[in-house]
Amino acid sequence: MAETEATLLRQFPLFLPQNRSKTVYEGFISAQGRDFHLRLLLPKDLQLRNARLLCSWQLKTALNGYHHIVQQRMQQSPDLVSFMMELKMVLEAALKNKKEPYVLPSPPKFYSSLIGEIRTLGWDKLVYVDPCFSTIKLKADVSGREHLITVKLKAKYPAESPDCVVDFPVPFSVSWTPQSSLISIYTQFLTALESLKTFWDVMDEIDEKTWVLEPEKPTRSATARRIVLGNNVSINIEVDPRHPTMLPECCFLGADHVVKPLGIRLSRNIHLWDPENSLLQNLKDVLEIDFPARAILEKSDFSMDCGICYAYQLDGAIPDQVCDNSQCGQSFHYICLYEVKIKISARLDSVGNTHVKSKIKPV
Repeated sequence: MAETEATLLRQFPLFLPQNRSKTVYEGFISAQGRDFHLRLLLPKDLQLRNARLLCSWQLKTALNGYHHIVQQRMQQSPDLVSFMMELKMVLEAALKNKKEPYVLPSPPKFYSSLIGEIRTLGWDKLVYVDPCFSTIKLKADVSGREHLITVKLKAKYPAESPDCVVDFPVPFSVSWTPQSSLISIYTQFLTALESLKTFWDVMDEIDEKTWVLEPEKPTRSATARRIVLGNNVSINIEVDPRHPTMLPECCFLGADHVVKPLGIRLSRNIHLWDPENSLLQNLKDVLEIDFPARAILEKSDFSMDCGICYAYQLDGAIPDQVCDNSQCGQSFHYICLYEVKIKISARLDSVGNTHVKSKIKPV
């Protein structure tokens, strides 16, 4: 039972029991990048064949035509985890099989006008265009960095403003009139890139000169970095893209006896922060440390693996809990601690003990 609960939590972390007897579950199931709300009511004997599944209208719509399959799986699944896994598979298939409505092709003038705009802009800027000319991707190279913009044209283009998708840390909106074109979009794109140049310079320096734990492959829109300071200690910073050289939000992750002195130094030296210097240099000055350098040390030099499963990443999660014992400081995955605590609780319950104490605390 404990292993089943742990597996359910790992596979569906947003779907949780709502009472002690675990006859009511509520939360979300994810498929195709979307979250769907649902509620499951189980009888006292926890048998799925007599359960009731309550879906949000979005989930009902997505499963339209598949309700009999869902009911069948509920009758035949051996346990809750199996049913949820099969429900997700059915939902994925239902979403993939939804047909896009037929759209009439645009008149020849629409295509000739777009081709003329692309020619004026330069074919070297074009990365992709779909057969219907409804989606166009353009690129720009600024300070040695390649940036993409995806332009999704609407049926009434250029009378109607297109949708633009960019990998920016700030909102990007296009000023548009019926006389606007791809050239005007691209010009505004370049202006926005220039305004974010300092932010990306700051983030690139951090990525190149420090050991970044999260994100492993940062996008251009990512404003946070979790940086190694030493064994089982790191700092998470959130940089303001509009003011990238100002003091960022800082959160130290590690045992208290290690992170408290860092917090004291930050408070004591905050007056030394100089916006004219780079963010990384300022962090070194106020924390009175040198960050472990990528050029000298390897990632394996830092003990960041979980003390239970001996892995760094587990289903995309990294160790985010730490032992506060000054002689230990070991990191753990939350799910690993959860599974161990369930197993210990089950064993103690079998001999009449119902309370488990833990010295591991979250950071």
